[in-house]
Amino acid sequence: MNNFVKTHGLGNEYIVLDEENISFKLTEEAIQRICNVNFGIGSDGILLKVKSVKADFGLKIFNPDGSEAEKSGNGLRIFCKYVYDYGFTSNKDFTVETKGGIVRANIVGETSNKKAKRISVDMGKANFNSKEIPTSFIMEEVVGEKLEVDDKEYEVNCVSMGNPHCVIIKDNLDIDEIKTYGKLIQNHEMFPNRTNVQFAKVLSRNEAEILIWERGAGFTLASGSSSCAVASVLKKKNLVDNEIKIKMLGGALIIEIDDEWNVRMTGEVRQIAEGVLSDELIEDFS
Repeated sequence: MNNFVKTHGLGNEYIVLDEENISFKLTEEAIQRICNVNFGIGSDGILLKVKSVKADFGLKIFNPDGSEAEKSGNGLRIFCKYVYDYGFTSNKDFTVETKGGIVRANIVGETSNKKAKRISVDMGKANFNSKEIPTSFIMEEVVGEKLEVDDKEYEVNCVSMGNPHCVIIKDNLDIDEIKTYGKLIQNHEMFPNRTNVQFAKVLSRNEAEILIWERGAGFTLASGSSSCAVASVLKKKNLVDNEIKIKMLGGALIIEIDDEWNVRMTGEVRQIAEGVLSDELIEDFS
């Protein structure tokens, strides 16, 4: 009871819990405490395995501030490793239902002891419809539009991967800049549900590097859905080909996009630890 697994995808770490194997209610306070590096386990979020009637598995994704995310590319790959490694399925192909929709996953590489290592996930379609992302821009698609943020003006490109993203293409990437302006863009009035933010630099037709400000988590070393969003925007602007490597501080992902805007992401995940949440920790938020 109250077992957890901690796993990272390119430095983006999540704690995985099973709804049927915890003795407490996963409240906002509980999530914040568990994710706190000083008073809890420390994590970029929590993945909760739940039942699904529409897919092989159900998944709820929580940010460290306690808010629920529609989708997380790294979180999905981490969750897929969990259900495969711990024997919930022996199939290498299966489906997962998230708040942002149902995705198909495939275990494409294993470790020497037959644990999942390299995982591909169909992330669904990139959606550029402004209202469905959602944004408050009046145009049907937000591609190359101006956005005033404090003392700066950015040219923004917006897309949904089941969750909202705002991509800004730059000649040079500055960590201090995204740490300063990422939160301001995230909470800008043009994004009614807030937004994830990416600064992107194109390196070639097959490669780009990015910095990420994740809604609900802040500055992040890596993000699967952010990688998919950036690749989709760059393809939309005809800056890259159908397959692109997205380089982040935590590592790289391969993103493939077909002509119907279906997006597939492939990358590695590695387990950090497994254990049991102590009764004392649970008492602190119960």
